[in-house]
Amino acid sequence: MANAQAKQNQAFLAEEAQAHGLAARMPALLIEAQRVAHTVTHGTHGRRRAGPGETFWQFRHFDQNDSTAGIDWRRSAASDHLFVREREWEAAHTVWLWVDLSPSMLFRSSLSKVTKMSRAVVLALALTELLSRAGERVGLLGGRPFAGRNAGRKVAEVLLRETADASLPPPARSAAFSECLLISDFLEPVDETVARFQSIAGQGVRGHLIQVLDPAEETLPYTGRTEFASSEGGASVIAGRAETLRDSYQERMKRHRIDLQEAARRLGWSFVVHHTDRPPEEVVLAVHSHLAGLDRDYRYRAPRVEAAPAATSADPA
Repeated sequence: MANAQAKQNQAFLAEEAQAHGLAARMPALLIEAQRVAHTVTHGTHGRRRAGPGETFWQFRHFDQNDSTAGIDWRRSAASDHLFVREREWEAAHTVWLWVDLSPSMLFRSSLSKVTKMSRAVVLALALTELLSRAGERVGLLGGRPFAGRNAGRKVAEVLLRETADASLPPPARSAAFSECLLISDFLEPVDETVARFQSIAGQGVRGHLIQVLDPAEETLPYTGRTEFASSEGGASVIAGRAETLRDSYQERMKRHRIDLQEAARRLGWSFVVHHTDRPPEEVVLAVHSHLAGLDRDYRYRAPRVEAAPAATSADPA
């Protein structure tokens, strides 16, 4: 009983230290997110779509399901086809965010300068900046959405109050036709993860997945006697020659990703992989394009196996 209480107290202190650490880094992460959003702004095309509104969007060919009242006769007179004048949808859209703040996201190897958690927070805040500038409402899954130029700061404040023990998105209710953006390493069992995706999709919500990984988690670059310790349990495994595990480990990681990609495809969701040694602008631009319906090509780059780094969970930020 005493040992159980001691472990519980230790877990509580670890979570409290993690929360204080995130709070200390948040101003720097928010500034970094704003820098990323500013950089990406020049490569985005917004989230324009047809719908009720006053602003002209585009001409398109007349369809048999269209009303003749929508025909633009002046434009049609200059061609052999009938054209419809479309206006831009002006109703604010809602995008829900979920950021994995569980202990596994604190991992950082010597191949990267930041932890997975820091990068995930930057991605979430950068996308919040971009979406709020476009007039969209953005909020954390299970909370309330924010709009306007202070949306990024408000989302950051809510993130600081989030619990850090959940490795899967919460079973929150979301309005149909909204979108959700889930950012995690997604290393939990595939069946549990996909079940949560299906629960969200069943509400009529379109999803976008960003898998954030340290490059060492893909390549397993360690050699010789290596101890692998769980960040969320306390269990550890010692490998006499870690390099002998590399091929089977990489194959299992590949299989895990394929299963996640297939689940996303069946749901009609987007899925991108981001490594923490890559610039955040790459994935922010790709995801924002998915949100805008442009489906910009984002090519997966497999990290190379480098010299054996020393694994650590410290974040220099």
